[in-house]
Amino acid sequence: MPAGQYSLYTHFTGEEWGKLRDDAPLTLSESDLSELRGLNERVSLEEVEEIYLPVARLLRLYVDASQNLFNATGAFLGSPANKVPYVIGLAGSVAVGKSTTARILRALLSRQGNHPKVDLIPTDGFLYPNRVLQAQGLMERKGFPESYDVHSLFRLLSDLKSGLPNLRAPVYSHLHYDVSSDRFICVDQPDVVLVEGLNILQSGPSAGNPNTSFFISDFFDFSIYLDAEEELIRNWYVERFLKLRDTAFQNPESYFHRYASLTQEQAIQVAEQIWETINGKNLRENILPTRPRADLILYKAADHSIQAVDLRKL
Repeated sequence: MPAGQYSLYTHFTGEEWGKLRDDAPLTLSESDLSELRGLNERVSLEEVEEIYLPVARLLRLYVDASQNLFNATGAFLGSPANKVPYVIGLAGSVAVGKSTTARILRALLSRQGNHPKVDLIPTDGFLYPNRVLQAQGLMERKGFPESYDVHSLFRLLSDLKSGLPNLRAPVYSHLHYDVSSDRFICVDQPDVVLVEGLNILQSGPSAGNPNTSFFISDFFDFSIYLDAEEELIRNWYVERFLKLRDTAFQNPESYFHRYASLTQEQAIQVAEQIWETINGKNLRENILPTRPRADLILYKAADHSIQAVDLRKL
């Protein structure tokens, strides 16, 4: 629920947040937005104006302030450093709409001012390949902290923050439910990087990494948590599963093709079981506890729209 009176956050209704847009122009058309929406997402241009434009404006102010501080530090040291991107972490549950939110923010940020270069890195690509998960008995823990190659993600972010060029991030195939062996995202000295994933705001040892002394969140300049009541997210997950049964799962190459012939009742039962044993469990144990670490929390209502915003106080 939205933060209370004595929270570390300042709370805004959607209408109050929308007033912070100032004169930020709407640079997306309905056609643009339709390409950015994920399956089962219902973002409107009105919501982009009220919620996403103020977020993009805030981030632009933070990016500019960070660059000024970077230049000041370089002047103090007497040696300008390599170009370093501003890194934004975006966390939240499966089926809450992280990918759509990340794509919209990327589009808005890249169309600001001098058109900064903005890259998006989904951390699905850093899941261990299925063969590794199977060998370690972790297929039923896919998405939990221990199922990620955290060291490779850490290395990439460390290289980014060192200003290194021509980096590559692995890509995840949702069709094959596995990491692609021959596809990569090229990350070549961008101005801003959005890192989107489930467990990226963790700041302490997990069951799979009890001796961890570094955290992915250490590399974030700003972090966002996309939130909703668990019952709503569960319902969205089931709805998405049903839509996938009628679309992507029909592809014989799909890892989940075996679900394509399920009846409506059978599909709902399977989706609810997956939620309860994997995704819901991961949300409660690992993802939701990281919400208080976010700089910005976006609260979604039953219709998928963002109805409230919490901004961490300075």
